[in-house]
Amino acid sequence: MKTFIKIITVILLAQTMQGCNLLSAAGLTSQGQPVKEVSEDFSSAQNNIVDHSQWDALLKKYVDKNGMVDYKGFQKDREDLQQYLKMLSENPPQESWSTAELLAYYINTYNAYTVELILKNYPTKSIKDLNGPWTKSFVPIGDKTLSLGGIENGILRKMDEPRIHFAINCASFSCPKLLNEAYVASKINQQLEKVTKDCINGDKNEITKNNPKLSSIFKWYKKDFKVKGEKDVIGYINQYAKVKINPETSIAYLEYNWSLNEQQ
Repeated sequence: MKTFIKIITVILLAQTMQGCNLLSAAGLTSQGQPVKEVSEDFSSAQNNIVDHSQWDALLKKYVDKNGMVDYKGFQKDREDLQQYLKMLSENPPQESWSTAELLAYYINTYNAYTVELILKNYPTKSIKDLNGPWTKSFVPIGDKTLSLGGIENGILRKMDEPRIHFAINCASFSCPKLLNEAYVASKINQQLEKVTKDCINGDKNEITKNNPKLSSIFKWYKKDFKVKGEKDVIGYINQYAKVKINPETSIAYLEYNWSLNEQQ
């Protein structure tokens, strides 16, 4: 009987530890990274603490205006990408940084490591064919190692800035387009406005007054889209949409295409 109880105790303890590890990997904790809610005026000028010019040059070279990526070409400059990633790791965010600087750092880090993940496993048809792309911790920031899910859910979403959903890219066709320039603190607001408007009014949604079909992003993260502090997906979209959705209509969601966002 005592042996049986010991076995059960060990199993429960193991499950608990696995659960904690899963929570951390899936991104429910920030793992000590600075997180600031968006409350400042982004329209004012911000200093760029981190130099994202190397990432900017790579994006301009290998990402087209439609957000599609030339992964074959990117392979030729993978060393440059890895140098940029090393620089990010060696310059971890600080509490003294502005919210704008933190947003630029975390968004660029997410996107650059996603591209690196694809290049490491190239050729691949989909990021979902890889093992644990969002839960495995492989992003070194200072003395911590985070997962892509950790950056998205444990940091960026906690900053209360829903436009990040149109800025981070999961290397898939149905994802919002990968912007072909690096995010920088000095113009982060303009960049976030651009990608939000482009995504809402682009081919990732089918917006009509009474029969809207939306990206599944609005279903998965619906609690993030608020108007005046209240969850309101349609109200949020109508702030940017050229065609306004009837607030009383029901929403349908488009099937997500996880095919690689690769230039043909």
